[in-house]
Amino acid sequence: MAYESGADWQYDVPTTGSTHLPPDAGYGRALTNQGYGFEVAVADLIDNSIDAGADQVVVHFLRDASRILTLLVIDNGKGMDEAGLNAAMTVGHRRDYGERALGMYGTGLKAASLSHASSLTVVSRTRQTRAAGRRVTAEGIEDSFRCDTVDPRYAQDLVDRYDGIIEWQGTIVRWDGVRAFETVGRGQSDQFLSKAIARLETHLGLYLHRYLQRGLHLDIAVWDVSSGQRGLGEEVDHIAVEALDPFGYKLPGKPGYPREFTAPVEGLGDVRLTAHVWPAKSKQAGFRQIGSLTARQGFYFYRNDRLVQAGGWNGLRNAESHLVLARVAVDLPPGENSVLSLDVKKENVTVTPAFTLGVEKAADSAGRIFHTYLADAEAAYRDGSRRTEIVRRPVTPPGKGLDPKIKRVIKEELPEKPGEEPISFIWGPLPPNQFFRLDRERNTVVLNKAYREDFNDGRRGGANDAPVTKTLLYLLLEDCFGLGRWERGRQDRMDYWNTILLASVDAQRTRRAQAVS
Repeated sequence: MAYESGADWQYDVPTTGSTHLPPDAGYGRALTNQGYGFEVAVADLIDNSIDAGADQVVVHFLRDASRILTLLVIDNGKGMDEAGLNAAMTVGHRRDYGERALGMYGTGLKAASLSHASSLTVVSRTRQTRAAGRRVTAEGIEDSFRCDTVDPRYAQDLVDRYDGIIEWQGTIVRWDGVRAFETVGRGQSDQFLSKAIARLETHLGLYLHRYLQRGLHLDIAVWDVSSGQRGLGEEVDHIAVEALDPFGYKLPGKPGYPREFTAPVEGLGDVRLTAHVWPAKSKQAGFRQIGSLTARQGFYFYRNDRLVQAGGWNGLRNAESHLVLARVAVDLPPGENSVLSLDVKKENVTVTPAFTLGVEKAADSAGRIFHTYLADAEAAYRDGSRRTEIVRRPVTPPGKGLDPKIKRVIKEELPEKPGEEPISFIWGPLPPNQFFRLDRERNTVVLNKAYREDFNDGRRGGANDAPVTKTLLYLLLEDCFGLGRWERGRQDRMDYWNTILLASVDAQRTRRAQAVS
């Protein structure tokens, strides 16, 4: 054929027409199998909230006495009208995200949600429009990408339930039929939620740490619908997610760091590498509590201040134990490029050899090369390894009912016993002569709810109230859990501690009465 002869045959393929081929309904199955982890999927939803200008976001688990029912993400962003909801629910809908947006491909909301839930509902309102909603299901996508319109009365009722967050505008994303929830056996909900929330808190605290440090309020809450309360009541278990800064050390492990290196990368130009050396044996949460130290060494890529890769050398070298103190922050350039590409889940960055070659040539303002930094990080590790360290006794970790900030400090200061269920604190009915009781089967400290207001300045308080009292009890009682035989001496301690604490309640009440009079 004539068009296959000659030197230019490989550059141009002739066509005789075209036709539009919409996605087959079977694409829905591919959409729901993108490999999203649970924490990664929830983080993708929060990215949308941040893009909508939200400064308050709540991840809300709904449960009853025996089951975990559903999950919602509520924000106070600018919201969407009917047209915006239709666009948001359109698979692959592309819009102008802008250079500072966290969204990229137009599939995150649907792919992240339907990877874990059989039904995705989005309800939203703007300052100019009433509450409206859309729902897509796995079955609906297979039925020619059908999208259902939510009853406006339900949409308004759902918005009203969260009026403490959504005042004039905002969005609620709801997952139903969450597959992970449906596999939880009866009586296992507390254990599942405790572990799931801990992983979620760590992931969000790490990957969104720059936004949290700038004032984003991000909470994780659990509400038992059988309590009869509406929305977020006082008794809701509540965690305020704190930033987990992977570069948040107080003093560097090597003087002169952090240090800026410039890497000449073909196709990108100069790329700035901010090289850090952590202090050896640091117990800070940003070092110890974000995963394996070996896996967390290396590059930390950010896109518009959102962490998109936490560790790894991307082919520059292998992870090695003597480089666990080395972490390098890299801000991805705005816009797409052919050197650094981000996967759809915003979890990993793929680099071409041009990047690693550029890093090999990187130098700081004084002419020191990047390999000097790696040698400094290794030397800091070896110097730290030679220091003797006092080994502290492992403890049963603190759990529900204790303020997250306190739990984080305890984890930084004390090693945890492996495989132990966390110690929880609850307020419950007890005889007047008991301030607390140990439920050793459930690893729970039960506090007498008759005395609750005395430790909350006359108020009811929330799930994480009375932090000083609970922390002191944790330190006193931690070694009473996980034992075999219950010794008489331990019971005697319980008895006189109860007596002394009841005297403190009486003293507290006397002081309050005198202050009022």
